[in-house]
Amino acid sequence: MSTSTLSGHATPPRPAAAPSAANGGSAPARRRGPSGVLWLVLHQNRAAIRSVAILLVLVSAVLIAMHVLIQDRIGVMQQTSCVTPSSWDRIECRIQFGRVELLTRMFTDVLQPAVTAVPVLVGMFLGGPLLAQEYERGTVRLALTQSVSPRRWLLTRLAVPGATVLVATAVLAALTSWVWWSDIYHGPVAFDPPFQGFTYPVLGVAPVAWSVFGLVLGVLVGQLLRRTVAAVLVSGVVVALAQAVTVAWRPFFWPLVEEEQPYNNTLGGFVQPGGSWLVERGVVLADGTRLMNEKCYESAEVCQEAPTSWGQYHPVSHFVPIQLVEAGLLLVLTALVVAVVLRRLTRAGV
Repeated sequence: MSTSTLSGHATPPRPAAAPSAANGGSAPARRRGPSGVLWLVLHQNRAAIRSVAILLVLVSAVLIAMHVLIQDRIGVMQQTSCVTPSSWDRIECRIQFGRVELLTRMFTDVLQPAVTAVPVLVGMFLGGPLLAQEYERGTVRLALTQSVSPRRWLLTRLAVPGATVLVATAVLAALTSWVWWSDIYHGPVAFDPPFQGFTYPVLGVAPVAWSVFGLVLGVLVGQLLRRTVAAVLVSGVVVALAQAVTVAWRPFFWPLVEEEQPYNNTLGGFVQPGGSWLVERGVVLADGTRLMNEKCYESAEVCQEAPTSWGQYHPVSHFVPIQLVEAGLLLVLTALVVAVVLRRLTRAGV
């Protein structure tokens, strides 16, 4: 019987190497990018995100082209001495004026009403169906039985369209404010004060705040109705009504400036500063009695003989404070609506 001896120190056995792809084994692959609920929500909203992106690109291109064309025409008017209104009787100046006027009217008569309607459209087509279709199909119960909490599921469900609306409307508001400020308000043709009906909602933070609020308001409507078509229609009406109510309250978002001045017979009494928002006006009789402007329709002679007129108005400097107050109120209402939706979602019977 023979034995063999090992020289040197014994070495511990090495662990077996994991099979590689070259040896026929398959290495586990990690998914890159979002996963879980976020991936599902992105998948569900991909058509809406794509549509919003396409519309944003188109509208942005129109606004930029409009700015370039207006500035080009204004440059031509300056070179030909056609900027002042007194020169518009000349045929060549009238042609240049008409071209600039056509572009500015496209902005004030077409783009401004369209952008004003954005919060209504967001509430209808993004907010209304968001939960209504989940209830209508019965998938909301399935979603709430998974490992994800109702709070996380709802916030993720809202985060994707909310971020889409936030970014898109911020870009849109920046472009419309830029074109309005540089080409319309300071342009040689149009007079478009910032407080006018279709002007105020497209400037500053108003389109962003209203669009986000319209989204969550549509979500609440969809949760209450639980029918997609009904939610789409009712959401549009509810958001439009909210806008109308806010217009009535907007004058009181910031203290009014009150002023008295001699009665102006030519311009019908009180004359507010240029670009300001005249909220109320009237006359002050010789005995100190104040009459509202409505009373002057009943007794026109008395008002015309009044020595003094009075008015309450918001100057242009109040535009930013009023918008910030309105945006703050909408932010609070947005949080309250989300809290109501979450409470209704987590209670028994969803």
